[in-house]
Amino acid sequence: VQLQASGGGLVQAGGSLRLSCAASRGTAGTFTMGWFRQAPGREREFVAAITWSGRTTYADSAKGRFTISRDNAKATVFLQMNSLKPEDTAVYYCAASSLTAIPTTTTYYTNWGQGTQVTVSS
Repeated sequence: VQLQASGGGLVQAGGSLRLSCAASRGTAGTFTMGWFRQAPGREREFVAAITWSGRTTYADSAKGRFTISRDNAKATVFLQMNSLKPEDTAVYYCAASSLTAIPTTTTYYTNWGQGTQVTVSS
């Protein structure tokens, strides 16, 4: 599965962005898809994930502000980010896992997109 993330940009605090992750065809629709982020000098951290059936899980930092969704027909996953804060600034990566559960660590994701920069100004 090849992944292509897009939708990042510069936004003021309190604003919104919608990230997209387009997956190659084939078995992409059955994969659990996740979003991670990595700020300078920090480890890559889990943000949200969604199974092929639509079950979701979120990091505490994302709950109530971010929404992950997917369109299996288009093999695309979205991350709607609202009420953005400067601490959300990071490179955001989408990833795919063949597990039917919802892994929240990078170890269980085998395919990664190239990342898209999100910058939130104060």
